[in-house]
Amino acid sequence: MLPAIAWKNGALVMVDQRRLPWKEEYLTLKTVEEVARAIEDMVIRGAPAIGIAAAYGLALGILNLGPGDNAERAFDKFYRRLWRTRPTARNLFWALERMKRVYEENRGRKLAELKRVLLAEARAIEKEDLEINRKIGENGASLVPEGATILTHCNAGALATAGYGTALGVIRSAFARRKKIRVLACETRPFLQGARLTVWELTKDKIPVTLITDNMAGWLMRRGEVGLVIVGADRIARNGDTANKIGTYSLAVLARQHRLPFYVAAPLSTFDFSLKSGQDIPIEERRAEEVRRIGGQLITVPEVPVKNPAFDVTPGRLISAIITEKGIIRPPFTPAIAKLKLRG
Repeated sequence: MLPAIAWKNGALVMVDQRRLPWKEEYLTLKTVEEVARAIEDMVIRGAPAIGIAAAYGLALGILNLGPGDNAERAFDKFYRRLWRTRPTARNLFWALERMKRVYEENRGRKLAELKRVLLAEARAIEKEDLEINRKIGENGASLVPEGATILTHCNAGALATAGYGTALGVIRSAFARRKKIRVLACETRPFLQGARLTVWELTKDKIPVTLITDNMAGWLMRRGEVGLVIVGADRIARNGDTANKIGTYSLAVLARQHRLPFYVAAPLSTFDFSLKSGQDIPIEERRAEEVRRIGGQLITVPEVPVKNPAFDVTPGRLISAIITEKGIIRPPFTPAIAKLKLRG
């Protein structure tokens, strides 16, 4: 798999995920503003990948400073700009906060040293994410029965992370163990991350995948054609309530109705230990044109009012287990997540 994001020759290089699967086009980003817009415009998406991009964006901003620039004022400006990009993904804020801690620990150093340590930290965040994803995959593979049909939603794979995936990391690990699995990928309206990205990734890896429309899931469950559901996450509250791509909540309700396991795969950096429940998770409302059009083609009345929340929240009571790099946790989630925080 090609990486979603890479640091090359003093710039941040991203595959433009809006163009996949039709075209593998790379963008070279040289300013904080370019990185911020790439996050906002879905050039890069997926909570871990957004966090990595933001960390590199901060480093890039400081790297571009000259001897006469005020590093403290610049860092604060860059930090605030990246903070505003997308409100739901916890990993974005986790990465920015981690970069800020490193900056504050080194603020008295010369600019050249400050540049070095910030870039090193961004690289560390990227490297750690890949290692964490592999551990999530290893931990979660044990939950996948031989011959299972796995339903997944959106894209929680290599393109959403440093290069292995959370939900798709579990699927990859199960496949690597030679379990004869197959995947059902929901198309994931309105941005079609399942149809465009998940199908593309799994096809590249030669993992059997079938595309379905979002509204087919319940009927296929009823017919016994789904064995379990595995999804990623953008933010998880202390009680296990989980924000993920819009449509996830519906799948959790359907899975419960049909007595199917519903698993969430996510790193510790996705947990927001400051939030008691999912009621406190901010939900991003995106542009109406994302719903009115597909591939730039208008599909409805031009000025029809649109609701476009990018995420929904699945109550912890509907989740069978959460797969992390530190192990698998099960309900009741409040004490389990408290213990997980201590282990992290």
